[in-house]
Amino acid sequence: MTLLSELPETGETLQPQAADTTVPRRSLPVWVISAITVVGILGAWQIAALASLLPPLFLPSPLVVVKSLYSLVVNGFVDSTLAQHTLASLGRVSAALVVSVAIGIPVGLAIATSRVGRGVLDPIVEFLRPLPPLAYLPLIIIWIGIGEASKVTVIALSMLPSIIIATAAGVRATPEDYINAARSVGASRKQVLLNVILPSALPSILTGTRIALGTGWSTLVAAELVAASRGLGFMIQSAAQFLVTDVVIAGIFVIATIAILLEVLARWLERWIAPWANKQ
Repeated sequence: MTLLSELPETGETLQPQAADTTVPRRSLPVWVISAITVVGILGAWQIAALASLLPPLFLPSPLVVVKSLYSLVVNGFVDSTLAQHTLASLGRVSAALVVSVAIGIPVGLAIATSRVGRGVLDPIVEFLRPLPPLAYLPLIIIWIGIGEASKVTVIALSMLPSIIIATAAGVRATPEDYINAARSVGASRKQVLLNVILPSALPSILTGTRIALGTGWSTLVAAELVAASRGLGFMIQSAAQFLVTDVVIAGIFVIATIAILLEVLARWLERWIAPWANKQ
C-alpha cells in the first residue's frame, strides 16, 4: 500500500530526474587566506601612512620600515648589526631553554610519580607560573647581578612552569596497561621509567617545550632591560628611547619572524623525535 500510494495518479507520467552536474566549489587554501589577510593589513597600513592619519613619528610607512630593516642589516644600530643583536638574543634563549629542560623534566617526573615530590614542588610551580618576569626581575638582579646569568635566569624561570606541567601531565597519562606489561616481564622501576613512562610522555614534554620556547622568546625584551649591550630587546628599547619608531617596528617584526621559524623548527623536531605522537 505504501508503494502504491506513492505512484502518480492516472495520466501522469514519471519524469526521470536530471543528474546533478553542478561542479562543487573549491574553497581557498588556508595559506591563500592568510596571504590575503597579510597583504590587506599592509595595504591598509600604507594607505593610512600616505593619508597622514597619524604623524610619521607614531606610524611610519611600511616602506620606511623596510628601509630601516635594510639599514639595520648593513649598518646596524647602537654599535651592532642586526645579525649580532639576533645572535646575542638567540644565545640567551637557547641557554635558558637548556637550563629549563634540564630542571623541568626531573621536577615534572617527581611531581607525577611521588607524593612527597608533588607536595614539595607543586606549590612552588603554581606560585611561579602566574608571575610576570618583570615582577621578579629586581630580585634576580639583587641575587645574581647584572651580567648574562641574570638574563638567562629570568628567561629560564619563565620557561620552567610549561615544561614541568607538561611533563607531569604526560607521565600521568601513561596507560596503566603499558606499565603492568613491563612489570609482568620483570622490568625494574628504572627500566619502567626509562623505557615506558618517558617515551609515552615524550610528546607532552615536546609540546611543553614548544610552549616554553615561545614564552621565553616573549620574555626576551624584559630580560635585556638589564645592562645589555646587544640583543633584539636591547635594540628595541634603545630605539624607543630615541623615538626611532621605524627601528622599533622593524625589531618587532624580526622577533616575530624568528619566533615563527623556531615554532616551525620545534614542530619538525617533534615529528622527527616522536613520530608516533600523531598516530595515537
